[in-house]
Amino acid sequence: MKDGFVSVAAITPHVTVAGIDENVEEIKSWIELCQEEKVSVGVFPELCITGFTCGDLFYSDLLLKRAKEALIDLAAFTKEKEGIFFVGLPFFYQGKIYNVAAAIGGGKVLGLVPKTNLPNYDEFYEARVFFTPKTDTTQFLKVGFSQEDSVPFGKNLLFCCENMEGLVIGAEICEDLWVPNPPSIEKALKGATLIVNLSASDELTGKAAYRKELVTKQSASLYCGYVYASAGIGESTQDVVYSGHSLICENGSCLMESEPFEEGMIISEIDVNSILHRRKTMSTFDVEFSGEMERVYFTLKQQEVSLSRFVDPKPFVPSDDKKRALRCEEILNIQSFGLRKRLAHTGCKTAVVGISGGLDSTLALLVTARAFDLLEMDHKGIIAVTMPGFGTTDRTYQNALSMIESLHATLMEVDIRPAVLQHFKDIEHDESIHDVTYENSQARERTQILMDIANKQGGMVIGTGDLSELALGWATYNGDHMSMYAVNSSVPKTLVRHLVKYYADECASDTLKKVLYDVLDTPVSPELLPPKDGRISQKTEELVGPYELHDFFLYHLVRMGQNPQKIFRLAKIAFCGQYDDATISKWLKIFIRRFFAQQFKRSCLPDGPKVGTVALSPRGDWRMPSDATASVWLKEIESL
Repeated sequence: MKDGFVSVAAITPHVTVAGIDENVEEIKSWIELCQEEKVSVGVFPELCITGFTCGDLFYSDLLLKRAKEALIDLAAFTKEKEGIFFVGLPFFYQGKIYNVAAAIGGGKVLGLVPKTNLPNYDEFYEARVFFTPKTDTTQFLKVGFSQEDSVPFGKNLLFCCENMEGLVIGAEICEDLWVPNPPSIEKALKGATLIVNLSASDELTGKAAYRKELVTKQSASLYCGYVYASAGIGESTQDVVYSGHSLICENGSCLMESEPFEEGMIISEIDVNSILHRRKTMSTFDVEFSGEMERVYFTLKQQEVSLSRFVDPKPFVPSDDKKRALRCEEILNIQSFGLRKRLAHTGCKTAVVGISGGLDSTLALLVTARAFDLLEMDHKGIIAVTMPGFGTTDRTYQNALSMIESLHATLMEVDIRPAVLQHFKDIEHDESIHDVTYENSQARERTQILMDIANKQGGMVIGTGDLSELALGWATYNGDHMSMYAVNSSVPKTLVRHLVKYYADECASDTLKKVLYDVLDTPVSPELLPPKDGRISQKTEELVGPYELHDFFLYHLVRMGQNPQKIFRLAKIAFCGQYDDATISKWLKIFIRRFFAQQFKRSCLPDGPKVGTVALSPRGDWRMPSDATASVWLKEIESL
């Protein structure tokens, strides 16, 4: 359970209808397998002790008696086992039969949760047999249970892990999820971070997709983990068929899904810490303490949880081609409509963009062109400025010219070298010393030129810097750090590349397509140091590290609220075979140092549109003191 992960399983055993002895042995075998796989929370289907499709056999005193005995037997079986397990059975109490989810573990029956919503439509007729409690009052039962403690019975039970803070489990049964107000809503609002659903959902055309969407969205709206275990092919097929479609979801993502019409077990890990972080940051997720639910406590063995879940090395970039294309179109629209509004509001007829031939300025130019199209303004109002300096290469320069021409923007060229050399003389700087003064003087000269052209032309300067550069502080203060509207400010570098590629793939101009592909093939560089043999000598990723690593660190630090040790662990999985541990650790330390040290640059950012779930605007998503220390985070990294 290190790093807040808990291993969970949804299990579809082979059920023998009304065959309680066979079913108990089957369930035991799966509990044994859970021990081998170090599963901490195991969930079985609805009424799995008897089978869901017993019909009027549920009225049988013998069946009900044997089901209760089977539950006690299964509970005793868990005495030397690790974990908590949820099994379904019909339970006779005070003259009525209830469809319950029983929590067992440590040799005991921990609690019984009756089904709240009984479907009685179409192929379902559960209200013929079962009842649901008319009140939310929890009863405590001793009769018939061979254990010292009484067993809580009621709809409002939460199962809380004593030695894993934050792991609180709420149970619901099948139809409970499909109604307008599922019990899981209240349970999550009372603190449940994991919802388990014991289900017997029959299979119909199109139902599997709807079921998956339903479970996934419930985990999203409740900021929780959700384990859905469904009855399988062993159930009666007299009128309907059950496929055993089980799901494990978390915060709107499906972590694992069973194959249809296959019995077995799916396993994944729920990240309880990330769930708690999301709830902490969401002011609209209001945990209620009034009308407290009955809390039942259990313990889990503290053990390392091996991660089987997929860890995406590019969390900002969808891996699916269609989803990625849709994401790119959405982002380009957000950027261009944001700029459209700003241009219309200020009455600006011109936009000034510094064009280097690199990825960021290319994206800014493309967004500006789209904004002009939305306003039905001539692209001649886009003043694209090339500003050759000491590090400019012929490749980037020619690409810049080709782009400007293809987009029919107005080209303006200002050679910054004479002005920068004069500036070196003014401040008595030796031009042969290629230090930070040498580099930043060029960046600030370029920004001054852009600002003054914008003043002269009655326009605004469009910023080019991206989110990854802001996170690292890889921008010259009052240089490329400053603009009048920063269209790329919440677009991470790994996504910038895909936006430009998407634009290239969609554009009708072969000339523009060709140049955009060459831009994509050009190493990322500020081009502030003289080239070597006509080629770029200053490659950003050699200086500050791979952007794919930094974007990964940024996502998990800011979005998921994870500590450095956990980020390191996840990065090792995500980039296995690509970067060794030492490399990941090195760049993680650099990222943390720079992220804290460079906050002062983010504290005075120009306006810019938020496009995704991670943004660093001091007016919006990230309010951090510029003088906060990174010592706590760095100390944890040192222990890696």
